[in-house]
Amino acid sequence: MESIIDIGLWVSYIMVIIAIIGAVFLPIIKSLDNPKSLVKPAGALLGIVILFLICYAFAGDGLNAKAIQAGVTGGISKFVGGGLIAMYVLFVVALVGIVFTEINKAIK
Repeated sequence: MESIIDIGLWVSYIMVIIAIIGAVFLPIIKSLDNPKSLVKPAGALLGIVILFLICYAFAGDGLNAKAIQAGVTGGISKFVGGGLIAMYVLFVVALVGIVFTEINKAIK
């Protein structure tokens, strides 16, 4: 019974990897017909990278005894902190965007 579950897990892993490859690379291949369509996604990706770099700069690298015992370094702590701060910023931006959109629709 365990071998069937193992085979099922490996098949599902392969299917997820194929789906990710399809979801990422097929739109890029399709948009190569019109390179101007890549400007907005590239700008968004650049903006997210810049946001992460800013958040990484603000993140602290403090560790407690439990983190040191688990093998966490200052660099890993700073990277995770930068990711968390970036997530908080993106969450607030999304929330403000939703509220602004609803207020704008109510006014119109």
